Amino acid sequence: MLIIFDVEGVLLNAEYLPILAQVFGPSKEKEIWDITKQGIRGDIDWEEGLRKRVNALKGIKFDDAKLIAENLEIMPGAKDLCLALKDAGWKMIAVSGGFTIITDRLKKELGLDLIFSNELIFKNGLLDDLDLKVTSDKSLVVRPIIKRWGFKKDEIVVVVDGANDIKLFDIAGYTVGFCPVELVKNKADDVVELRNLSLLKNLLEKRFGKWILKANLKKINSNA
Repeated sequence: MLIIFDVEGVLLNAEYLPILAQVFGPSKEKEIWDITKQGIRGDIDWEEGLRKRVNALKGIKFDDAKLIAENLEIMPGAKDLCLALKDAGWKMIAVSGGFTIITDRLKKELGLDLIFSNELIFKNGLLDDLDLKVTSDKSLVVRPIIKRWGFKKDEIVVVVDGANDIKLFDIAGYTVGFCPVELVKNKADDVVELRNLSLLKNLLEKRFGKWILKANLKKINSNA
């Protein structure tokens, strides 16, 4: 089995750029939040919105960006769920419209097999640009891996929250909206409404049977 997670709002209990914008003060934070929410809802072109947000934050120091990235909260329940899935032999991928500066740590902390994300470009220690590797069609970056690993559609689970994740649903046999926007909620097979990823265990058990998580079920229950 293969599970594919979005990052911000799913594996991380935060949206990075609005928090980063706090360096410039409340008005900049509001500006970035407004654009972020429009992109998550699908109200604006996602790539355009991302570039607009990065451009608005040019000049932020790398040290500030790194410190904030390292202190973003892991989603409650994420570590226990990922441990259980790994013990049960699942492959785990994260696909983020965010950046390596926030995703690199997750491979080690959550035991993920692969992470795909974009990259912030710093010049002379200051934020300058964006290297866009993951577009609004996130399925494009994972399709080659799925083919290489030999997974069929009914062996793939996708867990996301935003409209920019929706094309991942095309490659999955089972889709879950995690505290999602309305568009995702309407299209997902199931929805988790509370910000605790351990609740996903119950949906996976219902869909695939208790055997699918094998070890650590009691541990997840005790931490839910």
